Amino acid sequence: MRVSLLDWLTGGSDRAAAPTGGGSRAVREIVERLAGMPPETARWVASFAMVLGRAARADLAITGDELEAMAAVIASHGGLEPERALLVAEMAAHRNELLGASEDYLATREFRRVAAAGDAERLLHCLFAVTAVDDSISLREEEEVRQIATELGIEHAGFTAVRARFREKRAVLRNSGHAG
Repeated sequence: MRVSLLDWLTGGSDRAAAPTGGGSRAVREIVERLAGMPPETARWVASFAMVLGRAARADLAITGDELEAMAAVIASHGGLEPERALLVAEMAAHRNELLGASEDYLATREFRRVAAAGDAERLLHCLFAVTAVDDSISLREEEEVRQIATELGIEHAGFTAVRARFREKRAVLRNSGHAG
């Protein structure tokens, strides 16, 4: 079993429940706006949204189409009505822009902590769907999704299996003439 330095120092585990003051600041802010939801469900939705925003912003901007795709995915997988899902998507996009890479890592780690079996793989599919909304997954987006998959503990074979479903959208294959 792999133990992180932080876990070793604190005697904790990555899978332990996140303390109220710890973890991702952006996730906590979104959870606050999801009043009425059970706290663990709100944390799942908020961290899910932040990871979607991370992938969408891999090329340094989240387009309107990506934001709409994020909202649709959040509504579908998070069980939110469309208006509330759009609010969550906008908050995730805004916080991703403001808080940057360290917050991205914390939100991804938080999602891994609250995810049930199969959630990480479903999120991976959603990441590719959001990045492909403009009909092309850039190399930068693909590499960000690969990094997220690694942080979520998804094996390389699982990553490549999901990525294969988006083969025709991969810019790297289009540019090399292998998109067939």
